[in-house]
Formats: sequence, structure tokens, C-alpha cells
Amino acid sequence: MLRIHFTPRDLARTTVSTKPAPSWEILLSLHMLQHSEGRLIFEDWRRSVRTKVSPDQMRLLLELTPPKGYSPDFLTPAESAPDFETGLEMTLSTPRQQLRSQLELLSKYRPVSPWTRELAQGDSSSLHKLGRAIRSYHDAAIAPFWKSIGTHVSADHAHRGESLARHGVDRLLSTLHPRVRWVAPVLQVLDMQDRDLYLDGRGIELQPSAFCWQVPTKLRDPELKPILVYPIQHAPGILRQAGADLGASADVLGSLLGSTRAAALEATVTGCTTTELARLCKISPAAASHQATVLREAGLITTRRIGAAVRHEITQLGIWLLSGHGSGSLRQSQRPAVPTR
Repeated sequence: MLRIHFTPRDLARTTVSTKPAPSWEILLSLHMLQHSEGRLIFEDWRRSVRTKVSPDQMRLLLELTPPKGYSPDFLTPAESAPDFETGLEMTLSTPRQQLRSQLELLSKYRPVSPWTRELAQGDSSSLHKLGRAIRSYHDAAIAPFWKSIGTHVSADHAHRGESLARHGVDRLLSTLHPRVRWVAPVLQVLDMQDRDLYLDGRGIELQPSAFCWQVPTKLRDPELKPILVYPIQHAPGILRQAGADLGASADVLGSLLGSTRAAALEATVTGCTTTELARLCKISPAAASHQATVLREAGLITTRRIGAAVRHEITQLGIWLLSGHGSGSLRQSQRPAVPTR
């Protein structure tokens, strides 16, 4: 069991990421490729990836990412990167000493190959090979599904934010995941290596992930920025490929809810006020309030008051509805200026 020790300063500096982290999704998706769990969620994605990434490049990546045990921390830079390219540059700029020490640790879980031996020495051609393999894999396995991943991670953040705002950090930490227990001031993460991590005032970043499966994970080096990656709630359709059946998806969801109401539902993925909802859907505030009322009564969104305003946020039922019809499709469809119902 991992025991993460918090001080009052750490509790004040605990944050939840608002969007997915490309480097973590790449690493954890490589783990998912190497076993057959979560077939209902991941099997179509697995088949797609295996046909698109060359065996030579896949072999290089799998040498670094055993499905159990240790994967080098340099694959998931501790400092948050705003996008994939920045994260990749940070990985390829890892100091040679870190490459060597982390790959030595990896050798306990994966046999050393000529390529990983050269990589550990900071060989430039080996680093170029790593960069090409990561980019090729990202383009095939992550980028086509990024909009869908982002939708679900944003929804998870909205729910965590609501929990934090309404009930405080104790509720946030105690409901983070079934395999995580909050026994103040210690966060216990089951199924992880038995050790203690003292935050010492640094705080911790909680990172929701689509490819994290069953149990949370973290960087191994305790000196790096504390981050705990945890699984979002998984459901069929979470890895909807951008552009797949785009027109049909928009038509079906629009027919079910009405075009404006479907657009209003999608606007609540990241949370919005009634004024913001009206602006996003290009309708009047009164019409936006009506759409929110209907969605709330159907159990698709929740509404809570923040000062003089109210904030609308999608529920898990709403996310499943969007996932089943192609996340992000309605942003590209034409939205009427007045409600259809």
C-alpha cells in the first residue's frame, strides 16, 4: 500500500487537472495494449492501433513499458505539458544521468536490449528513434480519440470540482477511487508498492485518465513533482474516434433531444452558467434556463448555485448519452438560434 502523507499546506495545494495529459495517456494506453482487460471499452481501439503502428516502432515502445512493474519516469515528465509536442520535447531532453538510472531500474522488469543500452547512454540516434516511435504511436492511438478523451476527463473534473466546492477536500479525497482510502491525514492507495510518500508542503496534482485502468498510478521518484493518476469512470464509447459517423451521430442525438438541447447538454461537459449556456447555444438566457431545467429533470445535468449565479454540469448519464453518439459532434453541426422545443 502506498501511503501519501498530507500536511495542512498540502491539502490547500491539492488540485485536479482540467484536461488529460498526453504523456500519461500514451504510457497507460501502451499498458492496455499488452493485456486483454476491459474488452468492452478497449478492444475496438486495440484492433485499430495494431494495424496502424509499425511492428518495429511498437517493439521499441514496448521495451520501455512493461504492463506491470516500472516504466521510466522520463516518459511522463513531472512538469505538466500543455500539449503533446511540448511533452515529447521534455521527454527527449531528459538529462543523461536520469536516462541511465531509470533504464537501469527498468532492467529489473525488461531485458536490456542493444537499443535501450544505447538510449541509456544518451545516444542521439536512439533518442531520435524514440521520438519517431512516440509520435507515430500518438498519431495512431491517441490523436484520433483525443476529443472523446478530453470530454470525459473534463466531465470528471467538473464532478470533482463540485465535490470540492460543496463538501471540501475530505470528500474529494475519500471518493477519489474505490481502491483509494482517505484516513486523514494519509491517503492510502491500495495495490501499490508498500511505501510512504511525504508531500512536505508541495501539494499534489490529481490527474484523471481515460487509459488508467482499475488502480491509480504515479511517478516512482519521490523527489519529482507529486502526481497521482486515477481512472475516470469507464463506459462503452469513451474512445469514440473523431469524425466517425459524425453526421449520423449528430442527427440521431439531435432527433432525440432537439438540436439546441443536445448542444446545451454538450456545453455542460466543462460546466457553465446560464449566461454562458445561452451564449454557447446562441439563444436567450430565458431559453437557456428552460433547456437546463429540462436536462436537469431528465437527470442529464446537475445545477448548483455559486453566489448570484448557477452552474450547470453534466452527469454520468449525460456523458454516456454523448459518448454513444460521438463526443464533440454537435460542435460542428449547425445550431439553431431558437429552441426547437
